[in-house]
Amino acid sequence: MSPSPVLRHHAEQQFAEELAELARADERPRPPNWRLSPWAVRIYLCGGKLASGFEVSAKYIGNVRLIEVAIATLATDRALLLYGVPGTAKSWVSEHLAAAISGDSTLLIQGTAGTDESALRYGWNYARLLAEGPSDRALVVSPMMHAMRDGKIARVEELTRIPGDVQDALITILSEKTLPIHELSSEVQARKGFNVIATSNNRDKGVNELSSALTRRFNTVVLPVPETLEQEVEIVAKRVAELGRALELPAEKPAIEEIRRVVTIFRELRDGMTVDGATKLKSPSGTLSTAEAISVINGGLAMAGYYGDGVMRGGDLAAGLTGAIVRDPVQDRLVWLEYLKTVAKERESWQELYRACMDVV
Repeated sequence: MSPSPVLRHHAEQQFAEELAELARADERPRPPNWRLSPWAVRIYLCGGKLASGFEVSAKYIGNVRLIEVAIATLATDRALLLYGVPGTAKSWVSEHLAAAISGDSTLLIQGTAGTDESALRYGWNYARLLAEGPSDRALVVSPMMHAMRDGKIARVEELTRIPGDVQDALITILSEKTLPIHELSSEVQARKGFNVIATSNNRDKGVNELSSALTRRFNTVVLPVPETLEQEVEIVAKRVAELGRALELPAEKPAIEEIRRVVTIFRELRDGMTVDGATKLKSPSGTLSTAEAISVINGGLAMAGYYGDGVMRGGDLAAGLTGAIVRDPVQDRLVWLEYLKTVAKERESWQELYRACMDVV
């Protein structure tokens, strides 16, 4: 079969086989209108082996209990808020939860400073509105309204980027499970299975903080950075392999030691201390998340594949690594130079990477 021309499939398409196998094996009680039981949703997110021998891949590597709390929340009348630093897989988890529960992860509202109430409620086809007046035919249905009508999960990305007065449009939806359409003197009542997953990162704290009334409608699950170096290396290696296949990069799979080096640098600068605890370090202004580590490795693979011999080396990583760390051209550059000279230079197996980074910093 020829490769798919689609760069990235939706979760329910990419993992359709796993979802089908789980549905066949799933004999546990399911909440109304759920495609899978909470037990099967957890297996889908965290991975596992079914009685038939079928292996379900892990979509989230981390604290399983957090995923269980998130799934249990969606089976109640409370909405779910996934909170944490940028790059902790909030959007990823949100998408896969919606795919497993509703079979549809596309009912998405992207929060920005320009998001208005029509994105959360409904809008109008103004040409038809002027010609016919308010009618069902002139109504532009939002993803939220679709989710309510069909009993599915609606996703709101970066909730705290949305202006406060627009956020409050969610209060009636989450408390009354109803969306009034005043112009038509009607309403949409949510079907069983409807719920909302919102995401927010702590770097946006204070931008448009949630009102106490809205906060009470959510159960908050904080997704942390990976606990250990090995766990983060596993996450990066898995995602790099998946993205490499999707992007069809003409490079060899990176050696795990190269991934370990990048992850170690990110963790040490993030924590302000070397992994052995021997040396205190200054931290740069960026988040240095797991997602950024994945991006650096993929960039290195592209460099190796298109401008090298297909084997990723330190020189292929240096520019991307420096770009991820040095966001402030003055302060972050000093932090990075100090790390290179006091930590990287002293590690024997890091010499190639050290020299390549010093050439571009």
